[in-house]
Amino acid sequence: MSATGTSPGSNWRIDPARLWDSLMTMAEVGATPKGGVKRLTLTEVDREGRKRFAGWCEEAGLALRVDSMGNMFARRPGRDPSRPPVLFGSHLDSQPTGGKFDGALGVIAGLEVMRTLRDLNIETEAPLELVNWTDEEGSRFGHSLMGSGVWAGVYDQAATYALRDTEGVSVIEALEGIGYRGEAPAAPFPADSYFELHIEQGPILEREGMRIGIVTGGQAQVWYEAVITGQDSHAGTTPPSARRDALLGAARIVSLVDSLMRARGEEGRGTVGRMQVFPNSCNVIPGEVRFSVEFRHPSGEEIEALATDFPARATAIAEELGLALELRELFRIPAQPFDPDCVGLVRAAAARLGLPAREIISGAGHDAIYVARRIPAAMIFTPCKDGLSHNEAESILPEEAADGCQVLLEAVIARANRPL
Repeated sequence: MSATGTSPGSNWRIDPARLWDSLMTMAEVGATPKGGVKRLTLTEVDREGRKRFAGWCEEAGLALRVDSMGNMFARRPGRDPSRPPVLFGSHLDSQPTGGKFDGALGVIAGLEVMRTLRDLNIETEAPLELVNWTDEEGSRFGHSLMGSGVWAGVYDQAATYALRDTEGVSVIEALEGIGYRGEAPAAPFPADSYFELHIEQGPILEREGMRIGIVTGGQAQVWYEAVITGQDSHAGTTPPSARRDALLGAARIVSLVDSLMRARGEEGRGTVGRMQVFPNSCNVIPGEVRFSVEFRHPSGEEIEALATDFPARATAIAEELGLALELRELFRIPAQPFDPDCVGLVRAAAARLGLPAREIISGAGHDAIYVARRIPAAMIFTPCKDGLSHNEAESILPEEAADGCQVLLEAVIARANRPL
């Protein structure tokens, strides 16, 4: 006979060894010599990771479907099929020099939740769906949270399909190339809620000796694509008065980004993470530089202020140097609070398990931030060593993964079995 209830029983425990083994097995896909992973979205390596995940879902008795953005949904039926499903998951794609746990922890822990329910013959009232979102990282096509963004209606699918990587491959070509352009529309469907487990990617939990982060929301962001144009000319024959050095202009704008960040204290974030210099020759003054700019802050008002101040000051720098600046705003994400009831379930689970926990704002962008625009959502953080992420040395402890997974299990069950 199946077990039901509004909260987990005392013997409802995930299998920590199986969870860790699955994390390490997934880390074999795209493994790098320095111990990280390279699973760029919609590549052959991504297809291999998806295939492994799909096989595990099938073994767990889950029904898998894929939507038109390649988002994967693995469904476990509930006692009441009329109730909308509780969703949970994350992403399997990585940065070019990524770690084993960024994104993968949430997907594989979600799989462990499904396996545990099967092993213990637990039937929830509402159906459950485990999600692997396409291209959370944005490292290939320059558009982070792509799959969840189209699903949530933040991004237009046709425009997203047309995005191209540095090799000229479009999103739709890549989707079809690996066979993951599904038939289901990438659009919101009736769903109860969404939970996402993730490593913190920062140092706060580890510094404070906390085992669980109760994530109350995500901070606001604004991203830009910048092109600064001068005149490429001979490095040895062009005197200072005749130079229009695009790289000098870019360098000063990078310094501006840093100063605007630091003016906002420890909560400020400002980064130029990608730069291309043309013609990129050691004895030619650069004539064009393309680079990214992003700002983040918990306060939406601060981001709105930056979105006014930065373009004006960057343009002034370019004009002073006789350069042309094209600055295109890629997107602006408002601060996104998570659902108080879902956050409360995470808080209650951590307390019931006796895990030291604290509330925290997500410094990074996550699929949950876009999903939260459509359905109630919450996140769970685990510590990571030295707060290091987007790095091959990214590391967590097996017991930290298990703690996060157990909290996920309890929160999901409590939500799926809540009285209506």
